[in-house]
Amino acid sequence: MLQAGYYHTLKVNRISDYGLYLADEEGNEVLLPNRYVSLNDAVGDTKEVFVYHDSENRLIATTERPLATAGQAACLEVIDKNIHGAFLAWGITAKDLFVPIANQPFRMEAGRKYVVYVYRDPVSGRVTGTAKLNRFISNETVTVRPREAVDILVASRFAAGFRVIINNRHWGVLYDNQLFRPVAIGDRMTAYVSRITPDRRIDVSLQQQGLDEVKASADRLLAALHAQGGVLALNDKSAPEEIAALTGMSKKTFKKALGYLMSHGKARTEEDTIKATEKP
Repeated sequence: MLQAGYYHTLKVNRISDYGLYLADEEGNEVLLPNRYVSLNDAVGDTKEVFVYHDSENRLIATTERPLATAGQAACLEVIDKNIHGAFLAWGITAKDLFVPIANQPFRMEAGRKYVVYVYRDPVSGRVTGTAKLNRFISNETVTVRPREAVDILVASRFAAGFRVIINNRHWGVLYDNQLFRPVAIGDRMTAYVSRITPDRRIDVSLQQQGLDEVKASADRLLAALHAQGGVLALNDKSAPEEIAALTGMSKKTFKKALGYLMSHGKARTEEDTIKATEKP
């Protein structure tokens, strides 16, 4: 079934002066305009497209990839606004994401970025955005487990760290003492669940725990070595600030990674430097 807000894999059903008409397995058609069509496209070809409503409420397909589909959160910039709401840059040339006034906990301003959740309105079927995130982001039923790798979107700052959205569905906390590289609101990255408290607060870390952490950190340290020609001006007595600046690791993690590389014959120390023992 063709629905706005999602990717669909469709077949070219017919060719018109306006573009390609793509069809799903039920025969429902959507137009892919000429600007996304090549001379090599032919009836029967399969294409992956994103579907949305145009200004006349017609379903339209595009090969462009929006910054967020229905069911995802993203940090988007307001490019225009009127008395009804704000229009955010969505990554689609012919379509902005509309956030109605009713979906704004505070008035959005042009030129600023906001974390919003993208959803498909169940009544109109149109794709809409909201900055009232608690409507869709909740820890009522937690679906992640400790040590699990998760996708996070940095949503807001608080005194001890950042509030993040986990897998587009849960709230989490990333504390400052877990950060060894710059982080900003709107950043999306992989993190690891470090703890789930009895009241369902989810703490996350940017580093894996246990042996997985050591192996992953060793790989990153080796990559940093190779990127610098096989030599880093560090050792296990270097200041934590120097280590963080060159590797993005805490001193504790760095020492474990270095020990792993040395025990596997991939690096050695010489005076105040670390050297890779082999080329990448």
